[in-house]
Amino acid sequence: MRKIICSLLVALSSATAFAQSAAPALANNAPDRHVVKPGDTLWGIAGLFLKEPWRWPEVWRLNKDQIRNPHLIYPGQIVYLEDFGGSPRLRVAQPVKLSPKTYEEAVKEPIASIPHKAIEPFLAKPIAVEASFNDTAPRIVGTEEGRVYLSTGDTAYVSGVTDKALNWHVYRPAAPIRDPESTQVIGYEAEYLGELKLVREGEPATFQVVSSQYEIGKGDRLVPARPPELVAYAPRAPEKDIQGSVARIVGGVASSGRHNVVLLNRGAADGVEVGHVFAAFLAGAKVDIREEQKVDTYQLPDERSGLVFVFRVYDTISYALVMDAKRPITVGDRFRKP
Repeated sequence: MRKIICSLLVALSSATAFAQSAAPALANNAPDRHVVKPGDTLWGIAGLFLKEPWRWPEVWRLNKDQIRNPHLIYPGQIVYLEDFGGSPRLRVAQPVKLSPKTYEEAVKEPIASIPHKAIEPFLAKPIAVEASFNDTAPRIVGTEEGRVYLSTGDTAYVSGVTDKALNWHVYRPAAPIRDPESTQVIGYEAEYLGELKLVREGEPATFQVVSSQYEIGKGDRLVPARPPELVAYAPRAPEKDIQGSVARIVGGVASSGRHNVVLLNRGAADGVEVGHVFAAFLAGAKVDIREEQKVDTYQLPDERSGLVFVFRVYDTISYALVMDAKRPITVGDRFRKP
């Protein structure tokens, strides 16, 4: 039996970035306890107890070192709520052993902090690319029997292959990403199409299509497939006041809901880090009221539309998962420190 790591119970350091002016508020009808189940996430469990589930590192009393590896809770264990000097604290009790088999399997798989399935495609496959991507990445120059589009099992001929990797991802040529505020180009994004396997080296090299999510054809670019970077995602508010706008809804849709991915027009250069949580807002409109010869203009307040969780950061842009959406999040919506 694996022991619960006792450091979960260490008091939160006053120097930590999670310090808040007020203790997290309890959710309405918060339970006294919760038995962890497969598929639970730390965010989801905290949401049972707190109105602001992203503040779970505070109520678990984790310090900076501990939140780097927060995956310390397993199915079968009991999470319960207690009062800690006037503030709520979540603690973990010994697991419920429903059956030897159930417990043995559960111990091997700790629960994640956020739903990894929603972001997994964006971790293993590069989306934001360099401006030179279209000029330097290997490209498909021919297809088997002159086919316009390729599907699983078809052959593609690719020019410019210098890497001897066996497995590759294929993308549409990169398109510019424009800042909705300045209209300036702040990055380039390539759309993932599928996977190819190197069959024969040469110029051009011969590839076989392993899988296709969208149509693949001449001119599409290839990138060696790399294993995804494993990150312990611990949510927190940014220490400084970072504000920006939603630049794009990933997936070609007009608006975004829970567990969709959005592109933000701020990145590492602006202080954005993996794990930052932002509140998204629909910008209030300006309204003119005419009365005889007089026109009064009113600025309506911004309306909060949801919460987004940053999971991948580049220099000028970042990708965030929508964790909560009170209304659809659209391009141009503002975001700032929650």
